[in-house]
Amino acid sequence: MTPGRALVAIVLGLAALISQPARVIATAAGWAEVHGSKMRLVGGQPSAGATHYYAGLEIALADGWKTYWRMPGDSGVPPTFDWNGSRNLESASVLYPAPSRMPEAGGEAVGYKGAVTFPIAVMAKDPKAPVSLRLAVEFGICREICIPAMLNLSLELAPGITRGIPTTVSDSLQRVPRAHSNRQVNDPELKQVRLVGGRQPVRLEIEGVFKGGAATADVFVEAPEGLYVPMLKKQASSSISGGKVQFETELSPDMVKDLKGKTLVLTLVDDAGASEARWTVR
Repeated sequence: MTPGRALVAIVLGLAALISQPARVIATAAGWAEVHGSKMRLVGGQPSAGATHYYAGLEIALADGWKTYWRMPGDSGVPPTFDWNGSRNLESASVLYPAPSRMPEAGGEAVGYKGAVTFPIAVMAKDPKAPVSLRLAVEFGICREICIPAMLNLSLELAPGITRGIPTTVSDSLQRVPRAHSNRQVNDPELKQVRLVGGRQPVRLEIEGVFKGGAATADVFVEAPEGLYVPMLKKQASSSISGGKVQFETELSPDMVKDLKGKTLVLTLVDDAGASEARWTVR
């Protein structure tokens, strides 16, 4: 083999390795490591008088690495969670703490850096019996390049054990966006959503009041059925003193047509809190 062909073979081999998910099996309640980052399941006792547990998926990312929210932005891969193999499990609902905007070479991503814990509301079929969680999670982690990974994690949750919700889980629950109707005093408040302009391009404008100030204010939009709304841009004219901040993005005529009648999920975030609202495109 010539040196040139050998180099091509090495490059193709590396590309094949990168494109394949790294598969790691973790011991129960232990850390699983992949690409310099690590992940584990943690849990506590059932809520008093209820049939659910709060568990959590902890992720500790190596310096310079990031992972993604359920809507990953212009690039990235959202995490997926498979609970097949669990025992005495009625349902497991993964909750997402408020994310951050992360600039990338090809645009802007939405997700987390450093460390993040996803709270998990675990419903038992039989509240008096233990729950055995078996999770296969697929996620993307990125530095200069994005690497898909798959981890298999397990955790035993038993009733009657005197053990409260782990601090990382309870802290993350406070950062999960609350429904707009149930927002707390410092959570962002949605004020107005509108489409402006009858000819192309149409502008989507979203205005909110952010107690944390314009500097940390952000809005993320999720569309259903595989549709995508471009990332919004914060407007320089946003009020600092009144807390009002406006965001805009442009929609093509085809986008507007596809979004007609669809309900968008709007997540408003700042350093003081987070809220979630819904708005139907008319």
